[in-house]
Amino acid sequence: MSKKITLLDGAVGTSLWTKAEAHGWSKDPVWQYNVAHPEIVSELTREYAEAGADIVLTNTFGVNGPVVQRFPLYTVESVLYTVESVMKNAVRLAKEAVAGTRATIALSIGPLSQLMEPWGDLSEEEVQAIYEEMIGHGMSEKPDCIILETFMDVEMMRVAAAAAKQYSVPVYCTMTFEQRGRTMMGNSVGDVIETLTPLGIDAVGMNCSLGPDLALPVIREFREKTDLPLVFKPNAGKPVLAADGSVASAYDEAAFVREVAPALELVDFVGGCCGSNVEYTRALRSYLDEQGL
Repeated sequence: MSKKITLLDGAVGTSLWTKAEAHGWSKDPVWQYNVAHPEIVSELTREYAEAGADIVLTNTFGVNGPVVQRFPLYTVESVLYTVESVMKNAVRLAKEAVAGTRATIALSIGPLSQLMEPWGDLSEEEVQAIYEEMIGHGMSEKPDCIILETFMDVEMMRVAAAAAKQYSVPVYCTMTFEQRGRTMMGNSVGDVIETLTPLGIDAVGMNCSLGPDLALPVIREFREKTDLPLVFKPNAGKPVLAADGSVASAYDEAAFVREVAPALELVDFVGGCCGSNVEYTRALRSYLDEQGL
């Protein structure tokens, strides 16, 4: 293989919770840390960059109007928890943290917790307004690209991707699949490609839900059905619940790399999702470099 693969980072939320616990802070929704504890957000972003990630995601996955509005306006040094303050702070923190490294910054955008019609109460117009608000505030700080990740409903992804494509940066879209090869909302790989390709997205693929072994058939089906660049960001195996109630990864970083390796001939972007951390990114970087990828 002579192509170059772009290395993405690993899990953000669980990694930030680990840092918060080390400081004795509560496990708040991690988007709040962009305002309340920006130092650990900067620290994690820098660690992923120094581990060799080519793209590091902003700490904005769970930020959207309906979520932020459920929290009382909370002032930290006169900065309010609003979609604007959280999104802008997140991108600023990330850009400052990767300065001087190989890494660029992706604005991370996730699905809404409410469902869109006909499955839920949100109209398409309401969903569009929510995404335009959060993406607009994030893009005002000029990240390098946008990653729409962990979507289960391709129609919600379509609305989010259309909002993202208003900006002159690459837009990458990843859905989360179950082992049967469909999303929780029943969307197939073919549905995803058919719906998103006309929007002019720059890459498509999958993240979360499955470990690399179970996710391989899904990403292989993507390769069979599209020429678009592919994104592969699986979990580090199915999480294991320990006797003390803690959750551990099913794979250590060496096992994760072994399981990811067969997908590398198919994909253009690779990284880790739940269960992974900076060490997994470092291990992937080492393997990619050894293979000339």
